[in-house]
Amino acid sequence: MSVSTSKEPARIAGMFDAIARRYDALNHLLSAGLDRRWRRQAIRALALTDRDVVLDVCTGTADLALAAVTPPDGAARQVVGVDFAAGMLRLGAAKVRAAGLSRRVQLVRGDATRLPVPSGACDAAMVAFGIRNVVDPRAALAELGRVLRPGGRLAILEFGLPRAPGLRPLYAWYFNRVLPRIGRLISSDQDAYSYLPASVAQFPSDEAFASWLRDAGFADVQYRALAFGAVYLYRGRR
Repeated sequence: MSVSTSKEPARIAGMFDAIARRYDALNHLLSAGLDRRWRRQAIRALALTDRDVVLDVCTGTADLALAAVTPPDGAARQVVGVDFAAGMLRLGAAKVRAAGLSRRVQLVRGDATRLPVPSGACDAAMVAFGIRNVVDPRAALAELGRVLRPGGRLAILEFGLPRAPGLRPLYAWYFNRVLPRIGRLISSDQDAYSYLPASVAQFPSDEAFASWLRDAGFADVQYRALAFGAVYLYRGRR
């Protein structure tokens, strides 16, 4: 069956809004709880202080934004989370209120390629599993560079494909066969969890994506494989 990987903004926003209520539970289930660890690693990579203003692009239900203000790793003074999926943002806002963090975490509806943030306003920026869903990821990287002050830090989490010969076929079976079925069963959505493996297969990882970061003007670009390369953590500096 052919799976559309169109990144047309209305399609992507509608797809994520359709699974919003099950999104967090499915993330934890399908990653065996590792998604929480990956977010903590991204936060630690930013070395946040209580003076930092942080931008979280493709914030979704605000898990990464909340982690950025939650000790011991999250120490940011303020986080602005941006996403264009209104349903995801509503759930994120409810989580922020429940945590009593409305003064420190602000969620805004916006486009990653036209961020509603002044130039040089942020000390750090981050994206978790969202950059591949942007219609023009290179434009989004340029925008991240624009909103960061000189020396500002960037951390991006994104899926990849394991390179180990023995592991890759097993992972491909899980990612392409098992994961979409579980996703459809729990979320009742026919598209989102088929789109996920298809979009990952088409998106650059490791050195190929690192070169995009360098092209966007980031320095000291590094990346690290997590979960044997199923996920990559990228770092850079404005």
